[in-house]
Amino acid sequence: MSITNKIAELRKKRDSARMGGGEKRIKSQHGKGKFTARERINLLVDKDSFEEFDMFVTHRCTDFEMEKNKPVGDGVVTGCGTINGKLVYIYAQDFTVMGGSLSKTHADKIVKVMEMATKVGAPIIGLNDSGGARVQEGVDALAGYAEIFLRNVTASGVIPQISAIMGPCAGGAVYSPAITDFVIMNRQTSYMFVTGPKVVKTVLNEDISTEDLGGPMVHARKSGVSHFVTENEEETIELIRDLMSYLPSNNLEDPPVKATTDPIDRKCEELNSIIPDNPNKPYNVEDVIASIVDESEFLEVARNFAQNIVVGFARMNGRSVGIVANQPKVLAGVLDINASIKAARFVRFCDAFNIPLVVLEDVPGFLPGRNQEHNGIIKHGAKLLYAFAEATVPKITIILRKAYGGAYCVMNSRHMRADVVYTWPSAEIAVMGPKGAVEIVFRKEAKKAENITKFLTEKEEEYKEKFANPYRAAEKGYIDDVIEPAFTRFRIIRALEMLATKKDTNPPRKHGNIPL
Repeated sequence: MSITNKIAELRKKRDSARMGGGEKRIKSQHGKGKFTARERINLLVDKDSFEEFDMFVTHRCTDFEMEKNKPVGDGVVTGCGTINGKLVYIYAQDFTVMGGSLSKTHADKIVKVMEMATKVGAPIIGLNDSGGARVQEGVDALAGYAEIFLRNVTASGVIPQISAIMGPCAGGAVYSPAITDFVIMNRQTSYMFVTGPKVVKTVLNEDISTEDLGGPMVHARKSGVSHFVTENEEETIELIRDLMSYLPSNNLEDPPVKATTDPIDRKCEELNSIIPDNPNKPYNVEDVIASIVDESEFLEVARNFAQNIVVGFARMNGRSVGIVANQPKVLAGVLDINASIKAARFVRFCDAFNIPLVVLEDVPGFLPGRNQEHNGIIKHGAKLLYAFAEATVPKITIILRKAYGGAYCVMNSRHMRADVVYTWPSAEIAVMGPKGAVEIVFRKEAKKAENITKFLTEKEEEYKEKFANPYRAAEKGYIDDVIEPAFTRFRIIRALEMLATKKDTNPPRKHGNIPL
């Protein structure tokens, strides 16, 4: 055969591989509002930047006459490309080929790009769209999943890992996304569960729909598995590109810098009046965030889960920061189980990838009650404490209003190795709120008073004067300065610049034992 014919044969094989499961199945995929694996990749990466690997791989199964059906590529497209010029590795499961089911060779293709990504220090992005393990392969398929899980774990904290759920994700398939840093689901086509509605019906005799069992809003609001929910696949792709713009390629790099025209010394006059005179009246901490960050751009993570705390990425003077903020308009901003877990995971991600932390604190304490105590608020609250104490990136705390009790300690206080702690004049730093404190401290005297209400009111005012302000903490050096709210942006940026060369370490160890 001549070289011309060999080249023609190569081109024919490539064209065949690019067709995936064929025109009929591609049409079916489009009919469900879904792109094909290659269409998704082309939308995600910079134009003409994708380099595909293992295009001609086929499965090795011979049971159940599988040797008669050996589609080229085996249901997953793998390779590398660039996003805004930054190298990324990608795998995209192809639902048009055997429902994107995972065989051992399918898994081997994924493992190969995961290992390459880890070696070169580039993010790995998984576009999941699979019916699960290929039943005909039995334990080989399960072995394939386990090989992927292992690479997820070894890459954790080394390279960013992003999982987009573009279709079904069930059984063993859900655990790889669960280990990755961010999970994105879309309202139109994605769902996740360990066991589907049919199994639930058989085992528990419960009738439940796919949407109610593992739809995107279930995992965004209730389980916390999904960090982002988009409307459709196009929005998912755009979100991945946006998220990548805040992240370094690996744990040895600094986050990217984006040019900005937003002045460093821009005054935020609106912040001087954002805290209500009534300490029990709420306000929206997202207004504070929008005021101080570059161009008011904030990429919130897990927006629908544990809304009493806000976490996400922003830029200050062009540099990425991770923001953790109590949200007074939801449960008064208290810390509960879900808020602690959400914030702890975010803090640990930022610390792993050299992203400075900015904490906006207004916390009246931990949520009391039987439900919280019985479900482990002590253990889960300790996760956030652990995360902040362990973090060695630059850490800046601004106490906006309340900082009470153990929650004051947990929210990146000076005593947890915060580098810079500022407060607004409205800050109240104490063991608890004035009313509760007075009722404890003066309970004996109150019983003897002629007018208990008047007595407690007077003592409450006295307590506020002594403790419900930032100056007692400032006297002891627990805070670095009391600042005018309008200068918050300027003071944070200047502190970040001061801390740019910070070096801090933890004692040598295999790993700590976070209270999981």
